[in-house]
Amino acid sequence: MNKTIEVPALARVEGEGGLYIGIKDGQAAEIRLDIYEPPRFFEGFLVGRYLQEVPDITARICGICPVAYQMSSVYALENALGVTVTPPVRALRRLMYCGEYIESHALHIYLLQAPDLLGHESALSLAAVAPEVVKTALRLKKIGNQILIAIGGRSVHPVNVCVGGFYRWPDSEPLKKLLSDLEWGLEAARECVRWAATLPYPELEVDYEFVALNHPHEYGVIEGVIWSSKGRKLPIAEYEKAYIESHVKRSNALHSHAVDGNSYLVGPISRLNLNHEQFLPQARVALKESGLKLPLRNPYKSLIARAVELVHFYAEAIQLVRAYQPEGAAHLELKLKAGEGAGATEAPRGLLYHRYQIDEQGCVLFAKITPPTAQNLPRIEADLYALAPQLVAMPQEAATLTAEHLVRSYDPCISCATHFLKLKIEVK
Repeated sequence: MNKTIEVPALARVEGEGGLYIGIKDGQAAEIRLDIYEPPRFFEGFLVGRYLQEVPDITARICGICPVAYQMSSVYALENALGVTVTPPVRALRRLMYCGEYIESHALHIYLLQAPDLLGHESALSLAAVAPEVVKTALRLKKIGNQILIAIGGRSVHPVNVCVGGFYRWPDSEPLKKLLSDLEWGLEAARECVRWAATLPYPELEVDYEFVALNHPHEYGVIEGVIWSSKGRKLPIAEYEKAYIESHVKRSNALHSHAVDGNSYLVGPISRLNLNHEQFLPQARVALKESGLKLPLRNPYKSLIARAVELVHFYAEAIQLVRAYQPEGAAHLELKLKAGEGAGATEAPRGLLYHRYQIDEQGCVLFAKITPPTAQNLPRIEADLYALAPQLVAMPQEAATLTAEHLVRSYDPCISCATHFLKLKIEVK
């Protein structure tokens, strides 16, 4: 029997791609996640740019997680110069990252993945029957955006980040005024975890290699070592010794693999499994109340992982806002020299790695950027292989939704352009 599933447009992911699933004798014979969106050449046109231009340029790679691109770039360039920012600057960077996690996770949980779990085609149809859920989502997200505005000048592509710190200290008053909203958001995030734990998730257990930044004293986001569940711990500067990008004929996006050739997982599930002991108390309580059994291996339940992280980042944002007191210079005076440096931070979607070479004038000679989605693309395909036997047994509509939902659960950022993916399943 021949069976074909076509999805003319997969909404709620970023970018253009196509999915092909070929099944023979009840087994997946071929699965391809084809990325046909034109390359964007950010690495190429960073060459020749002065280093202080890099954070603002890389921020344009993504409208949802610009802070991640800025932070990975500034850490890489600061490492090339051999400088370390002051503790107040570091704390403000973490607060800015809290804002990004809040707005990104609220968007994904309520408006991108929850409609799948609740049987809705979009957040609009969900809003028609559960308006309070969507209103909560929008308020949660807005608070994250307000943090970015207060620190970075605007919520999309902030402009206050520079190599060595910030161009200026943000005023205290706008941040302090957010405390009541942040307190509300913390309670709403706790309720989000309880709600997320009740949602119906498809059954799929996968044996992943989890990879994430790990820090001994805090939830890994901006510093630490790259930790694998296989026991490998690497300094960020040695990332490329363990994880390799390769060109795939069918795709304009690179695919990453570990040196042993196996795919690996980055993102909220990996962070949760590897770093849950560094959660703040409120998030540890929320994790316990969720009933999740660790290690979490169901990709669909990344929504719960994001919800628990939402609690953590609201709690951390409250701490950092209360403690915020500008002290000293907002940025270091840089002494330019030729050098090379790598940096990695945890974007909401997972590990984001940058490496730069600069000359004596601080101009970029070479740039390498490895985004989370490039690292997860082989893992998505492997998950679809695991899912394929279930798809064969399902009615066409259910199989289509389940496959779409699996891809969406990763929150893939193919780009910040057109939302489009074609799905074709053939049973031969």
